[in-house]
Amino acid sequence: MTQKKSRSTRGTSESAAAGMATERYVLTLYVTGATAGSLRAIANLKAICEQYLKGRYQLEVVDVYRQPARLRRDQVVAVPTLIKKLPVPLRLLVGDLSRTEQVLQGLGLVARTS
Repeated sequence: MTQKKSRSTRGTSESAAAGMATERYVLTLYVTGATAGSLRAIANLKAICEQYLKGRYQLEVVDVYRQPARLRRDQVVAVPTLIKKLPVPLRLLVGDLSRTEQVLQGLGLVARTS
């Protein structure tokens, strides 16, 4: 019986890991036109998404010069800003997203270190 219990526990943890691997990410990146900082943030985020979230993310890039009302609606006060809408909790990351480890932590893909 002990072996059977061990198998079901392993199956449960494998199921949980499989669920996390298929979780969809909904991301919105706010940028200011084609500035160097905005282009860097877009490139950095796309690289991170393709490496860590390939096939399971939706990314919307919002140019605040073209859609200024979106700033107020989503309460964005600095640009570039990345908003992770799903999976919950909602998270905001500000900057050019060049610090990969911090972006991964912000997205909930790695545990935070103290």
